[in-house]
Amino acid sequence: MQKIPLTVRGAELLKEELQQLKSVARPEVIAAIAEARSHGDLSENAEYEAAKERQGFIEGRIAEVENKLSLAHIINPAEIHAEGKVVFGATVTLEDLETEEEVRYQIVGEDEADIKENKIYVGSPIARALIGKEEGDVAEVQAPGGVREYDIVAVEYL
Repeated sequence: MQKIPLTVRGAELLKEELQQLKSVARPEVIAAIAEARSHGDLSENAEYEAAKERQGFIEGRIAEVENKLSLAHIINPAEIHAEGKVVFGATVTLEDLETEEEVRYQIVGEDEADIKENKIYVGSPIARALIGKEEGDVAEVQAPGGVREYDIVAVEYL
């Protein structure tokens, strides 16, 4: 089985989601199914069908999160000694060489990725272009609009 890289924060978020699914969502859907059953004929009961569908989704997500946590390789970026190289968990400050605009991204696992929080998936084109590079290097990223070049201004392990 292949390990799934997660930051410490990403693992905490998955554990919180699992707790919420098991202690809140699962009991709510069980109660909804019981309520719908009490209405009688299940063959034409939309509430029952919706509750059963929701139960299937919740149980599937619980299994998925448990599997991810069991395969997790938890990485604490603060404990990384990569000597300035861009690696999983690193926070990278980039300058777009065309627009001179600066952006800052943390390279994280799939479940943690959120562009609004400047967290990019390690498998994304930009992260793949950055991995292994160092401060001062130029990374070429294949973007939908063509190749973009970024100067790596800083690499931090926060």
